[in-house]
Amino acid sequence: MGRWDYYGYFKPSIPREAKGGIKAQSKRGKFGGSWWARRWISVLEGFNIGPRLGRGRAYARRGQVLSIDIGKETVSAMVQGSRSRPYKVKIKVKALSTADWNKLARSFSNQPIFVARLLAGEMPQDIEKAFQDTGLSLFPSRIKDLETRCSCPDWSNPCKHIAAVYYLLGEEFDRDPFLIFKLRGMSREELVELLGRSDKDSTPRKAPRKSGPPEPEQEQPRPIEPLPLEIPAFWGEVDTLEDLLGEVRIPAVSAAVPKRLGNFPFWRGEEVFMEAMEEIYDLASPLGMDVFLGEWGARKAD
Repeated sequence: MGRWDYYGYFKPSIPREAKGGIKAQSKRGKFGGSWWARRWISVLEGFNIGPRLGRGRAYARRGQVLSIDIGKETVSAMVQGSRSRPYKVKIKVKALSTADWNKLARSFSNQPIFVARLLAGEMPQDIEKAFQDTGLSLFPSRIKDLETRCSCPDWSNPCKHIAAVYYLLGEEFDRDPFLIFKLRGMSREELVELLGRSDKDSTPRKAPRKSGPPEPEQEQPRPIEPLPLEIPAFWGEVDTLEDLLGEVRIPAVSAAVPKRLGNFPFWRGEEVFMEAMEEIYDLASPLGMDVFLGEWGARKAD
């Protein structure tokens, strides 16, 4: 459907096919599996840009976004539209000051579960409240906190090209929540270092040592460990390979390791990454078991 503006009626544009673009991995009708990714998407949807949201979702699913580069406070992207030359998209997020980050680090140090979950790659559910208690916001709370630009001729800002980048960023936040902090001006490494310093500052100091010569430290006696009576165990030998490896079986959950690591960053394949990995694991697991049991060679000989 076209649109009217001050200059007249414009026909709807049809995007050119983009080869090797970044395709959304979320199922239809849903973007972002975690609460923090959905919170980011809600910021975009709060702009009330109407049909451009739907077109942005379609662009993200079709792979029209050719590249995304996430830096401190900024996101740069290339999006293939209806013209031969891709459009340049820039998103700038207002950064928090150094004083604000120090204040947050002191607040986090009082809640060790925050630090533990962040280091495990998970965004704590109550972290937004911790930001609010210090008078700050984790996500952009006002339109002024975001600056968006696109080289396309669309007068609307954000346009569908910017919206497509927003949706793909939401999926990337699912994989790495530290990217949200990066856009607010603090990288993962800097945040970990800051939290470490704040934790040391918050630990109680030891009482001063009394005057006089230092007391000699008493060496604690080591517990006596009985020697094994069996000869192989005495020399550190193992009877069988089964004792060394334990029970060997096909895992009940397919592709457990990739699922723990999360989706591939900005996946460009035609298939959904995790579905493709599950299929590979389902095919490889029985074959690996045959090789381990020594049945693979016998089957080839047959």
